[in-house]
Amino acid sequence: MTVPRSGDGEPRARDSSPRGAPRLADIAAQARVSEATVSRVLNGRAGVAGATRHRVLAALDVLGHERPVRLRRRSAGLVGLVVPELTNPIFPAFAQVIEQVLAGHGYTPVLCTQLPGGATEDELVEQLEERGVTGIVFLSGLHADTAADPARYVRLAARGVPFVLINGYNERIDAHFVSPDDRSAARMAVRHLVELGHERIGLAIGPTRYVPARRKAEGFTAALGESLGVSGAAAELLVKPTLFGVEGGHAAADELLDLGCTGIVCGSDLMALGAIRAARGRGLDVPGEVSVVGFDDSPLIAFTDPPLTTVRQPVRAMATAAVDALLEEAAGNPVRRTEFVFQPELVVRGSTARPPV
Repeated sequence: MTVPRSGDGEPRARDSSPRGAPRLADIAAQARVSEATVSRVLNGRAGVAGATRHRVLAALDVLGHERPVRLRRRSAGLVGLVVPELTNPIFPAFAQVIEQVLAGHGYTPVLCTQLPGGATEDELVEQLEERGVTGIVFLSGLHADTAADPARYVRLAARGVPFVLINGYNERIDAHFVSPDDRSAARMAVRHLVELGHERIGLAIGPTRYVPARRKAEGFTAALGESLGVSGAAAELLVKPTLFGVEGGHAAADELLDLGCTGIVCGSDLMALGAIRAARGRGLDVPGEVSVVGFDDSPLIAFTDPPLTTVRQPVRAMATAAVDALLEEAAGNPVRRTEFVFQPELVVRGSTARPPV
């Protein structure tokens, strides 16, 4: 791309051309910087903060223009990202932020998805190692499954491959872990429903062999005891482990509605949508007769009918911490291997209200 210059040597804005060259004004508006700043970035000049330079380059990408050859960085290396699937919108949300953070450090992400009937996590890791990746980020992988053999991660570490694990702490694995506070998330949801006046509250979660589901169940039963005086045994009867996803949420909610629950806490936003479907299938109004709380705050969830009250998973903070820990490890400067726990946030919308009198 040739950038036209003014008499003082600085590039100047120009109108659209047959080749579709960008105007400095358009780039500046998109990046929210001055045209002079854009010109310095495009000409590779010093004096521009890294974050500002990144915004200008991102503006070029968003506007559909190629970056000048001089600004195309060579990749610092490949980093694998292993996710269980992409149908749950929280996983693409994580993947997008992780890829953005990696790109900011000059690394090229390699996204690997475990499709039903496709490659297993072990096979994907083998393929990534063959590509010579700098490290691997695992999101809700086998590390979160207490029934899975953690020895695979021990062997991976022995081969000298840095990795970090998101969502699912496992004390048998010596690694960096990044997690939301699942127990706190369940407590937040229960307290919210109790404050609205609900006295019969149930929990729909995935199989409790998965660490995040087990921790949510622990937080839920503790919160029922703290807020409503429900005994541990009685609280456990209000926990319905089921399959992940909309169908699982629907099935669990049916059981909880049979038990007279007017408030349902769910382990994910998709499960919450299933719970709403179950309530409506019985002719019940949400939130007039049944209140539902999700978990994740997935993209577009604010636009459901009704907009979903949910506990927001701090995706950007968690993804950034995971990448930072991984790259420190890869650089030979490992931080202490432990679990970094991030606080979620209750987001109140239209799917919760006072119970019927």
